Amino acid sequence: MSRKYRIALMPGDGIGPEQTQATLKVLTALQDSTGIQMEFIEAEGGDLCLKRRGEALPKETIDILRGSDACLKAPVGESAADVIVKLRFMFDLYANLRPVKSYPGVQSLRPDIDMLFVRENTEDLYKGYEFSIGEDTVALRVITRKGCLRIAEAAFKHAMKRRRKVTAVHKANVLRVTDGLFRDVCREVASRYPQVAFEELYVDAASMQLIKRPHEFDVIVTTNMFGDILSDEAAQIGGGLGMAAGANVGDRYGLFEPIHGSAPKHAGKNIANPTSMILAAKLMLDWLGEDYAARKIEDAVMKTLSEGKALTYDLGGKATTTEMADEISKKITS
Repeated sequence: MSRKYRIALMPGDGIGPEQTQATLKVLTALQDSTGIQMEFIEAEGGDLCLKRRGEALPKETIDILRGSDACLKAPVGESAADVIVKLRFMFDLYANLRPVKSYPGVQSLRPDIDMLFVRENTEDLYKGYEFSIGEDTVALRVITRKGCLRIAEAAFKHAMKRRRKVTAVHKANVLRVTDGLFRDVCREVASRYPQVAFEELYVDAASMQLIKRPHEFDVIVTTNMFGDILSDEAAQIGGGLGMAAGANVGDRYGLFEPIHGSAPKHAGKNIANPTSMILAAKLMLDWLGEDYAARKIEDAVMKTLSEGKALTYDLGGKATTTEMADEISKKITS
């Protein structure tokens, strides 16, 4: 029996539309070779939408997302906070999942990197509670027990499917109340998973250890802002932002995207690496429970990278965005 999904598709800004078209090529090939059917409904959002309509995230877009099974989103520009951050809060997408791994043919710090960041996605300083008091400013850092509990649970559940190790990253030696709560809840959850090895690192030490011993990490769980910073650092260790995809998931909905920006200086040149958005589609299929289809995408990406015949300039090749997507598509159907 074929599976049918309704997917909200946000083409974004800058290189986003090119990455979107490349990813659609791959997903079309996937549909032709599996029983999956996907209906894509375009949803506006980002800088172009703001310029054209006066708002970066129109109500129609929100309605499209509410009526879909998942959202596949390209990068947006300067209005990102008015799009992705709002959607995270609106749909309670509390877990930001960012895998980082070494791929064949891609220069990385080591060939054996395979880690997953599980980042809290709806709290911390990113709540945006900032105030001016005379000439000074204040920002409120919100860390709740509920938020800590559900992100820690998510991290340990993912670890059970991987190499069964969790590293909690915090700064509880200085931020004794907020990060102290996060640390204590992580320890509490760890006690319920005796099969999973558990360790803690202060965030400054973690930033060093990611470079010193990236191959030793499995699942890293941390708060919102620390996770944002560390996962970008780790993405470079694993081959660069062009390879980096992310998932924003809650209990009922998921939004999947490249973690990089819209790179407006490269827009329209057909040279952007499409892999980050193609791998975001792979994460979407994982979340939908389509494990076989997700593996087909990643296998096709790995074969294309390993052969090295159709790589974009950032990967040391001369292929266009379209040519790399065509090659990945061929690998799916062959």
